[in-house]
Amino acid sequence: MKRTIKAATGLFLLTLALNTTELQAQAGRTYQNPLPVAFGDPYVLQVKGDKYYMYGTGGAKNGFAAYSSPDLVNWKKEGQVYYAGNQNGWSDSTAAWNGAYWAPEVYEYKGKFYMFYSAQWKENPTKELENFRIGVAVADRPTGPFIDLHNKPVFDPGYPIIDANVLFDKDGRIYLYYSRCCYKHAVESEVATWARQQGWYDTIEESWVYGVELKPDFSGVIGEPVMLLRPPVKMNDKQAEWESRSVTSKEVNRRWTEGSVAFKKGDTYYMMYSANYFGGKNYAVGYATSKSPLGPFTKATNNPVLQKNVEKGGVVTGTGHNSITWSPDGKEMLCVYHARTSATGDKRVVFIDRMKILKNGKLVVEGPTTAPQAVPE
Repeated sequence: MKRTIKAATGLFLLTLALNTTELQAQAGRTYQNPLPVAFGDPYVLQVKGDKYYMYGTGGAKNGFAAYSSPDLVNWKKEGQVYYAGNQNGWSDSTAAWNGAYWAPEVYEYKGKFYMFYSAQWKENPTKELENFRIGVAVADRPTGPFIDLHNKPVFDPGYPIIDANVLFDKDGRIYLYYSRCCYKHAVESEVATWARQQGWYDTIEESWVYGVELKPDFSGVIGEPVMLLRPPVKMNDKQAEWESRSVTSKEVNRRWTEGSVAFKKGDTYYMMYSANYFGGKNYAVGYATSKSPLGPFTKATNNPVLQKNVEKGGVVTGTGHNSITWSPDGKEMLCVYHARTSATGDKRVVFIDRMKILKNGKLVVEGPTTAPQAVPE
């Protein structure tokens, strides 16, 4: 009799677990993508005992705005939280793309909040069109005001860089990841040769992801940057098809590897990244893994893990530049990214979908979705 009761109890609990999403949906606790936030490059910070804060490209003049939410679904605009004209400002708001204030990420560290971001550097003696560098600003609160730590970028690698991402490793060391821009970075590959043979492009420029250790006070870097990810050289590479779509669809003569986000699961370092033209329909996300924070990284066989769904009857394109957060109970991993829909047109809007690391180590993103789904608990 006891075995029967235990079996029945176990079956009930299993059924309850399997039907949690359905029960939440029936109770009306649902949300639907896209969220009413018009950000590109969205980054979500979870502050324990407080709420979630979202930062991104857009929504502010010469700086960055923020939103807050108690549940990842209902977002309140907090206004502009960083102004380029602060007393330590090092950027040029008059440069191309209105100063190119892009891709802010905010980290809570030793009681303060640090914003890493990209912008055009005002020190530009050769008048480069793309003179992007990475800065860091600090605030006492996640809503700012953020003030630049120094009146210059974190460091100058000698080429334009964007899309800062920071990993605080368990051994206390801190790593900065970024993307070297395509600008004036023509690279030979079989894809470049093919594009010339088509008569489409004379050169193909590429962006590559690098990593470097940060000084503990964020005043600079330790050692030399290491190249971690780049587009495939050979066309028979399993990653070449999806990472080259901007070229093979004749969108533009560039191949991107950007928008990296690194995290550690067990003894494995995961790095998600975006490929293809950020302004086009082919923007997509893949990932790579390593046993070291500075590589070598191996790209996953199940890439891309997030991409447009219009060929399958959906309405979503341009999925990319993601960040990662967790549900309020800490049990669900969530992918935060921007995309476009047939309704939003060229406007980039925010999506949040569930993601998982399977037992075999594979990373899976359950998106893009536009149907109602259960609110993260």
